[in-house]
Amino acid sequence: MNANTTDPLLSVESLRTQFRTEDGTVTAVDDISFHLDSGEVMGIVGESGAGKSVTARSIMQLIEYPGEIVSGSITFNGRDLLSLSEKEMQEIRGNDVTLIPQDPMTALNPVLTVGQQITETVELHQDVSAAEARDIAVEAMREVEIPAPEERIDEYPHQFSGGMRQRILIAIGLACEPDLIIADEPTTALDVTTQAKILDLLDDLREKRDVSILMITHNLGVVAQTCDSVGVMYAGNLVETGTVSSVFAQPRHPYTRSLIDAIPSVDADRDRLYALPGSMPDLKSLPTGCNFADRCPHAVDSCRTGDDPMLEPVPDTEALQVACLRSDELDLSESAVTDDGGRKRKAIDDDPLLEVSGLKKHFPSGDGLLGNISLTRTDGGGITFKRRYVKAVDGVDFTINRGETVGLVGESGCGKSTVARTVMQLLDPTEGEVYFDGQPLHSLGDSEIRSLRQEMQIIFQDPKSSLNPRKTVGQIVGRGMEKHGIATGDEKRTRIEELLERVGLQASDIDKYPHQFSGGQQQRIAIANALAVEPNLIVCDEPVSALDVSVQAQILNLLDDIQAEYGLSYLFISHNISVVRHICDRVAVMYLGEIAESGSVEQVFNPPFHPYTESLLSAVPHPTPADQPERILLDGDVPSPLDPPSGCRFHTRCPKKIGEVCETDVPTQESVGNAAGHQIACHLSEKEMSARLHEGGGGTT
Repeated sequence: MNANTTDPLLSVESLRTQFRTEDGTVTAVDDISFHLDSGEVMGIVGESGAGKSVTARSIMQLIEYPGEIVSGSITFNGRDLLSLSEKEMQEIRGNDVTLIPQDPMTALNPVLTVGQQITETVELHQDVSAAEARDIAVEAMREVEIPAPEERIDEYPHQFSGGMRQRILIAIGLACEPDLIIADEPTTALDVTTQAKILDLLDDLREKRDVSILMITHNLGVVAQTCDSVGVMYAGNLVETGTVSSVFAQPRHPYTRSLIDAIPSVDADRDRLYALPGSMPDLKSLPTGCNFADRCPHAVDSCRTGDDPMLEPVPDTEALQVACLRSDELDLSESAVTDDGGRKRKAIDDDPLLEVSGLKKHFPSGDGLLGNISLTRTDGGGITFKRRYVKAVDGVDFTINRGETVGLVGESGCGKSTVARTVMQLLDPTEGEVYFDGQPLHSLGDSEIRSLRQEMQIIFQDPKSSLNPRKTVGQIVGRGMEKHGIATGDEKRTRIEELLERVGLQASDIDKYPHQFSGGQQQRIAIANALAVEPNLIVCDEPVSALDVSVQAQILNLLDDIQAEYGLSYLFISHNISVVRHICDRVAVMYLGEIAESGSVEQVFNPPFHPYTESLLSAVPHPTPADQPERILLDGDVPSPLDPPSGCRFHTRCPKKIGEVCETDVPTQESVGNAAGHQIACHLSEKEMSARLHEGGGGTT
């Protein structure tokens, strides 16, 4: 543990990390300084490319060629890490300091059991026998609340859910009782309920072990909920540091204010989001003066001269520091952004464009001819054969009108994306009907479906994987135009250039390749590609989940604008409830292949009625530290769709379960009061559902 409690556990001073490339030197971290005390949780926030992860890897001495730490000092527990040999650093990594990476599927070895991976770390750093290392691994798994650790220690990573795999990574980090945990985007890929559990787990570990945590994230809500202090990074520099309460209540740097303004709030009005213009400067050739000046709504001429401002203490504040020439004259306590105007008005009529009725999609379990067959012995001693199916979607009904946005929200594995792919006829439905513009899709032939795809387009979560890297932007966007006979030759090129400008790109981008664009720009290309064939419906499958909050705001505003302009309908798939509430007109909450609640966003979220909806909302971190909701933590993971629970599928986790009826009877969709279109599948009465759990109605908070 920390030998000297009067000194910081971690002290970073004037750290500069560079990468030398053929095009020039990239200064990814530029002269930053901060301190972390024992038991403190500090968040580092900022857009992609700000230098957050490079800072973390610099502390761990994991910068590889062509990168190097060119200056500065890193002191941990009184030791200068930059003066240590690689062998000495290996003794510190995983033992005194541990790194929890973002993606457990790539961080965990798929061919080793989780027990082997935990004990490997223990045996590397501690003089213990194999049996003792296994005991330590079991206790580490128990501490991170993995059920039955004695049995599950011999399972492989693929046998765990995403949240459980993240717990395994934390268990590996905890096994040697470190003083410092560096968590690099530990919840980015998780849904809100799983994220809440991981954040609570880290908070419990901090209290029990007095461990310090450096939280790297672009989610300001996570920082507001879990951290004591925060550092805001931009273009390799820290532009503001201080306690979470002081920075979020009254930010002093315009960049911090811009990040806060860009967040869609689950309980705020649905006005147009503030979208920070432009993008981060080229780190190979930074501008003169303040690096943020070209994007700053408050910049003046003096901001564009001299050197980039350094952090300076703010008088009469609690350890608040800011790097801004105008910090003493700007009042950024309230959003001052008004020039974006309101959201464009869109026309929604009562004419259904998409109608989904009784939709089911079941997948055979296992591999091969006999992989989905289970054998069961009867009471008489005989053997019966039964085919087993994953019931990914199991009886879903909804309608999307022309010009309307309908959201599907729920935890990972609830069936949202399977609904999207089945609606698009990328998967054949097991049962049920999908009507598009009055046409029954199940009765159409392959050629008719291909022709209809002009009317139905999809935008995927990861634009990088959906854009052909060998094709130019013009070839990608123009392919559909030619295929459907919309335009060719010069007319096609003109249309493509107009589309690129419409989605916020340049006409000159037509001859560039996808790798030459940022993630947000690639998503704009994907949107232009969808618009190119003049569709009526666009299925948006997690279109902003991989984007920074500032880029997310740009894309959400763009989707709003083009919907109003072209009269589009959207099916919007997301696990981000704040985003769904902002952009959608109506929403359906899915759980284990079924719809638990549906209605307008106001009916469903204000207030929530179904216990599952209420728990989802309570898990959303609020960007204001003082306004954090009292969370309702659901027990366990979503059950397997291979063998869903009887009765109400939510009864195994429901904090409002009322008895045997929940276990035996399947609830039917019922209207709520006199509210048209608001339906809930629950055995509770409306009065029982309206009693909030955090007002004494039970449940775990």
